[in-house]
Amino acid sequence: MKKSSTPLVVTFLALLLLALPVPAPAASPPAVGGVLPAITLSAPGSAAERQYLRLPGRGEFSIPQIKADIVIVEFFSMYCPYCQAEAPVLNSLYAKIEGNRALKDRIKIIGIGVGNSAFEVDTFRKKYAVPFPLFPDGDFTIHRLVGEVRTPYFIVLKNNPNGTHRIIYSKLGRIAGADEFLGEIMKLAGLQ
Repeated sequence: MKKSSTPLVVTFLALLLLALPVPAPAASPPAVGGVLPAITLSAPGSAAERQYLRLPGRGEFSIPQIKADIVIVEFFSMYCPYCQAEAPVLNSLYAKIEGNRALKDRIKIIGIGVGNSAFEVDTFRKKYAVPFPLFPDGDFTIHRLVGEVRTPYFIVLKNNPNGTHRIIYSKLGRIAGADEFLGEIMKLAGLQ
């Protein structure tokens, strides 16, 4: 009687599957009430942008080190049609904040170009006349840290006087409008 090799093959395949690496689950987007993961950015080359963010100098910094009560972070891609359509709304939001003496030093905006090189980020900045600092994330390092969010994605954090921070807004999708978004952020931050 001939022995069947089927159990041996099944055992071998089962052991092979167990030996394969299992990818780690993706991180979840930062939640309201939580803190940002350790994101490090290079200080902008432009002195005007460093002054806008009130950074002490060149080198690397973390987002909570931006000298403002509130920091609005947009995760965008130059290839995202929603991000392209959102650019004028964010430019309007920036103008409203900078035009208000009571807010201009308290609220800052930055953008992070998911999967975008410095060249792509600069192209987006020029095409849409973006007045606030934009940072590249060409290798998706930051994108992975924030849970591989789709674009546009907004995270707003409130910096506390003791050096800590907390997230007060974390959502996917376009914002309703500059006035509405600013009102919502001010309410969430307790600035009204």
